[in-house]
Amino acid sequence: MTYVLSDIHGCYEQYRKMLEKIHFADNDVLYVVGDVVDRGPEPMKVLRDMSIRANVIPILGNHDHVAHAILSRLLLELNEENIRKHFGHDLENFFMEISTWTSEDFGGQPTLEGFRKLSMDEKRFMIEYISEFSLYEIVKAGGKNFILTHIGLPAGAAPGNLEKFDAYDFTGPDVSIDYGREYFKNIFLVTGHTPTFGIGEEYRGRIYRAHNHIAIDTGAVFGEVMGCVCLETGEEFYVK
Repeated sequence: MTYVLSDIHGCYEQYRKMLEKIHFADNDVLYVVGDVVDRGPEPMKVLRDMSIRANVIPILGNHDHVAHAILSRLLLELNEENIRKHFGHDLENFFMEISTWTSEDFGGQPTLEGFRKLSMDEKRFMIEYISEFSLYEIVKAGGKNFILTHIGLPAGAAPGNLEKFDAYDFTGPDVSIDYGREYFKNIFLVTGHTPTFGIGEEYRGRIYRAHNHIAIDTGAVFGEVMGCVCLETGEEFYVK
């Protein structure tokens, strides 16, 4: 079976419970639609578990993108060439990036703390692993077609031209989604990013479905349930 969940945000216990609830097996596939890290307590444990499962396919979220950009630079030697090439000649701006990322609003502190506890080899591995996250996935399951992406689609995106967009196009501040719009007639769009209670209070604690759109961030890191959907059957699964 093919499953999708999103916005784990370091909630390792709920993630493991979800794998148990869906009886996740070697012949299943799980797509994680972005935002594995930040906010929740154990992002590195989630990343480590995902990384050893060949049938778990991660898609880049905005939190993952920011974390990778910062963590990869923390490992660089601070010489003149690297400061010029990777820090824009100015370390002060980088320190401000870290401050914004680790603020309560963005929630990067648990990711940074977990990363610091890793060995150097583990740090390099995690950075490489995040760098390999997909920007989107096109999936066929149960006779239906799906596009999976974290926030939504860049302006001008269509099923046939998605490869021309980069990570910033899919995770930057200009990406938006209109929950009242049907983007495609015969393709279902599956996204995370916005907790479903933010779409409407009537969706609190459950997956949103309308207009050929399935929104699956049910707000686990904010004290709500974690949601997951099976693409073949449409069945929904929830853990607290």
